[in-house]
Amino acid sequence: MSEPILFLPGLLCDERLWREQMAAFPGATVADFTHDSTIDDMAARALGAMHGRFSLAALSMGGYVALAIMRMAPDRVARLALFDTSARADTPEQAKRRRGLMAMTRSNRFRGVTPKLLPQLVHPDRLSDRDLCQSVLDMAERVGQQAFLRQQQAILTRIDSRPHLASIACPTLVAVGEADILTPPALSEEMAGMIVQARLLTIPRAAHLPPMEQPDDTIAILRDWLR
Repeated sequence: MSEPILFLPGLLCDERLWREQMAAFPGATVADFTHDSTIDDMAARALGAMHGRFSLAALSMGGYVALAIMRMAPDRVARLALFDTSARADTPEQAKRRRGLMAMTRSNRFRGVTPKLLPQLVHPDRLSDRDLCQSVLDMAERVGQQAFLRQQQAILTRIDSRPHLASIACPTLVAVGEADILTPPALSEEMAGMIVQARLLTIPRAAHLPPMEQPDDTIAILRDWLR
């Protein structure tokens, strides 16, 4: 494997999301999604941080950015891995909830990820892992209020990428935690069915954050992907 890896984090995530994978794959880069308020701008910033061809691994919101990169510069991506994400745009109900969270945040009621939200992100078997749960909470706090608003705006205005999936020509992995309730396995199945060279994997004992919940399994999956 000669190409470097570009890791794309999700909403309220930073490099901590991919910390164990970064250690396993020296020379990899994690994109910074705290500055931009559109998916295309995030994609352009991520592309600008890389030189030549690279392998692209993304989770959740990062998956939306990855699909934008595949539209902008498909020849630069040697292989693609999409974790716990969707090609769909928000439903009206999702958009309404998102706008409500943004309104609360603008009223200085930014809560990031609270303990009450952890069951939506972490597998039930891992909720007793204090270090893991605190890492998720700390990560959201580091991203912070203003970046959260920009990220939500970007997600809210993203396009439906399903019509573009058939044009993805590189080898693609689509992976999802078995207990993911935010981007359920059915959404990964849908994407894998629309991408010509896609392989679908379900990750046991993981929900929405497999790189943190099951870091060793995620590393093994990525090693196989790179082969």
